[in-house]
Amino acid sequence: MTAISSIRNLGPAMESAFKKVGITSAEELREIGADAAYAKLLASGTKPHFIGYYVLHMALQGRPWNDCKGEEKKALRKQFDALKAQSFDQDRSELEDFLNRIGVVDL
Repeated sequence: MTAISSIRNLGPAMESAFKKVGITSAEELREIGADAAYAKLLASGTKPHFIGYYVLHMALQGRPWNDCKGEEKKALRKQFDALKAQSFDQDRSELEDFLNRIGVVDL
């Protein structure tokens, strides 16, 4: 089992965030893929951030984080916006989100 932080561009903070959602190795992260892994982060309450999303995509491709440009970056932005819309409710308070995640309320 290889540490997530061994993947270029992904450090200890990303490794910790992924461990909290049950992704504990680089192999698991590669298997699940960037979109599904990022969706798990959003579902856990991580605030969406486009740079983190495309850095994850670049990392899983073995590319420098700043290699994402032009049409590829525009396409990833569309994917990110769709994923964010499905996984993150900006109108929900942090407390409501937590209560929903532990099953106290169904939002």
